[in-house]
Amino acid sequence: MTNLLEIHNIHTFIGQFHILEAVSLAVPQGSITALLGRNGAGKTTTLKSILGLTPPSEGQIYFEDQPIHGYRSFEIAALGIGFVPEHRAIFRDLSVAENLRIAERRKGDLRRKEEFIFSLFPDLKRLIHLPGTNLSGGQQQMLAIARALVPDNKLLLIDEPSEGLAPVIIEHMMAAIRQLSQEKTVLLVEQNFIVASQLAERYVIIEEGRSVKQGLMADLVDDPATIRRYLGAA
Repeated sequence: MTNLLEIHNIHTFIGQFHILEAVSLAVPQGSITALLGRNGAGKTTTLKSILGLTPPSEGQIYFEDQPIHGYRSFEIAALGIGFVPEHRAIFRDLSVAENLRIAERRKGDLRRKEEFIFSLFPDLKRLIHLPGTNLSGGQQQMLAIARALVPDNKLLLIDEPSEGLAPVIIEHMMAAIRQLSQEKTVLLVEQNFIVASQLAERYVIIEEGRSVKQGLMADLVDDPATIRRYLGAA
């Protein structure tokens, strides 16, 4: 299977703090790969390093076999990498339609994608004229993911999509991510191991800023000792 994204031994500092101390991973094309680890392990910083928001000081990042370390964030995004940040970060004073339209890279992106987006998230079509502040937490998460689907992104980096959501909304979100993964490759940060294990085909575990283990999710599910050691759950 061809890897859409590869990271080789990246080190990232935030200020004086050495957050990532040798992270390596591969994301096969057409897969959902879960980035796992305890709070503070460096998962979100890994996503931001891929995007150039916290540029790595060492190591290499390749997207479609093209080196992107050293690129600026807007250049990386233009290659086809979308980001769904933790806490959603939607524009609360803008309507659903405006939030989606502002994500266009090329004129007409939303028109070309709206059928697919609204098939995933029919609530957004019904709420299209409401401001973001009037949406529930689950609807805001839907909008955050939908916004990353507007441009022609090949890879989606999704950070903690289930955080703070009710179980019934989490089920809906999981179904949508499964469906969109038929067209997009996904690198998913998810603290809820049950959610991650039911979504992802592959996993990478980060511990104290280092990638320590990766492989098939089915193998990890059958390895409670590793789950307890690195994730504190089993």
